[in-house]
Amino acid sequence: MNAWQPLLDWWFGAADAPASEVAAARRGLWFGKRDSQDREASERFGAWVEQALAGELHGWDENPQGWLAQLILLDQLPRMIFRDTPRAFAGDALARPLLEAGLARGWDGELAPIQRVFAYLVFEHAEDLHLQQRAVALFRALLEQAEGAERATFADFLDYAERHLRVIERFTRFPHRNVILGRASTDAELAFLREPGSSF
Repeated sequence: MNAWQPLLDWWFGAADAPASEVAAARRGLWFGKRDSQDREASERFGAWVEQALAGELHGWDENPQGWLAQLILLDQLPRMIFRDTPRAFAGDALARPLLEAGLARGWDGELAPIQRVFAYLVFEHAEDLHLQQRAVALFRALLEQAEGAERATFADFLDYAERHLRVIERFTRFPHRNVILGRASTDAELAFLREPGSSF
C-alpha cells in the first residue's frame, strides 16, 4: 500500500463507487463543521499536514494519487485542523503551484472525477480572479463529462465555484476570512456577511 492510501480511503471511501454515492456519504466530512471530525483529522493526519507544510513529503508529487493526497493535506485538512485560525489557510500558497505542476502533467485526468474536485478546489479557494475563473472552467468541464445521475453532483460543485467567483469579482477577497486573518472589513463586506450563505 502506498503511504498516502489511508488518507484517500478516509476522504473518499470506496474508490470505485459512483460519484453521487461518494458525495452523499462523504459530504458531512468534506463540508461539515464537527469538532469530532476535526480531531480525527488532526490525530490521524496532523503529522502529515505539518510535513506537507514544511515541504517534507518527498516523492508524493511523483504519482497522481500521491499528488492528490498532498493537495488535500495542504488545502483541505488545515481548514479542519486549524479551523478559525490563520493557519487554516497556511497551505494555500503551497497548494497552488503543486496543482499547476500536476495539471501541466495531465495528472488530473488520471483521477476519478470526484477526486478531481479536490484538486480543483485549490483554485476555488484562491483570492485571485484569474484562478477563480480557471476553477469555474475546470468544474464546468467536469459537469460536461458527467452523465445521468452524476450530473446533479457535478452541477452542485460548479454552482459553488461560480458563487466563489462572484465574491472575488465583487470584493477581490473572501470577506468571511477577514476576522480570522485580522483584516478590516469594509461596510460593503459587513453588509454582505449578514446575508445567508455568505461564509460558505
